[in-house]
Amino acid sequence: MNEKPKTLVFFEEWVDPVAETILAAEPDIDLRRLRYDDPRSTNDDVMARAHGYQVQARTELREPWFGDAALIARSPRLLAMSSTGAGYDYIDTEACTAAGVLVLHQSGSNSEAVAEHALGMMLVLSKRMAVADKALRRGGTVDRYALQGNDVQGKTLGIVGLGLIGRRLAGLCNGLLGMRVLAYDPYLDAAEISARGAEQITLDALLAQSDFVSVHCPRNAETLNLFGAAEFARMKPTAYFINTARGGIHDEAALAQALAENRIAGAGIDVFLREPPPADHPLLRFDNVIASPHTAGITAEALRQMSVMAAQQWIDVLAGKVPPRLVNPEVWPLYTRRFEELMGHPPDALP
Repeated sequence: MNEKPKTLVFFEEWVDPVAETILAAEPDIDLRRLRYDDPRSTNDDVMARAHGYQVQARTELREPWFGDAALIARSPRLLAMSSTGAGYDYIDTEACTAAGVLVLHQSGSNSEAVAEHALGMMLVLSKRMAVADKALRRGGTVDRYALQGNDVQGKTLGIVGLGLIGRRLAGLCNGLLGMRVLAYDPYLDAAEISARGAEQITLDALLAQSDFVSVHCPRNAETLNLFGAAEFARMKPTAYFINTARGGIHDEAALAQALAENRIAGAGIDVFLREPPPADHPLLRFDNVIASPHTAGITAEALRQMSVMAAQQWIDVLAGKVPPRLVNPEVWPLYTRRFEELMGHPPDALP
């Protein structure tokens, strides 16, 4: 008889080994590490018996191990999939819901890290630190007065998506820098936006009034290419665009064109459609663009937090409890039937 009847699989390694330590201590969870270089048949055999799948982040994830319908079809016992961090766009939520599979994420685990990263980009861009650094490295005479920047204090920040990260950035900029904070979030009313430290505003008005536009919404059908040529044209020529959310929310070619025509002052980009971006990516040729390879949420503190949160959530799910960060609650009736068939008892009811 299997002493650990609940099988949880992951590829290669967690972003912090603390998760493995926590889960290894659970008497009824069989934690299985898979390797991308192992034979496909070996991994498929383990996946076919798995109840849970901790999915690596998109940058490290390889085919054919994305959380899609094909993987679900090969994994008849699968009850849940969990993303590494807050984002879960590489898991097919609709396919999971149709199959009775929970989708979980770690929202909030890296909110401090990403908010600080966005603020850091605001400061570097406004003070023209990156432009000055590049000028010095090229050698020759540097006119320091030609590199004058601007103070951030008292300026206007427009936040698109006022979730945990956007809310934290609003708090930093309100309290630290005395900024006016505007927010566009169609899922929150004016009172809630005010409670989160911002003023409700339309997207067009936000673009027209903001000195910094910072994106903190998920990428989905509503937000894909949310920022294109028309949106960049509405921004102030002195304004900066920052995206630490997901590639594809802004049209990369349109942003490059706006920068080339000096229609905005610069950009801070942590996310790209293809990650990491190629060295000849159009956005990387501009001195007034500061770029990072999707590292806004990659701090020691954030990685440990997301690993602890994920491990604890897996313990709850496999015990039949309602997970705290469930993406698709509408799956619960079908999931309940599947869980009882596989585990011998029903999970808790949704509150």
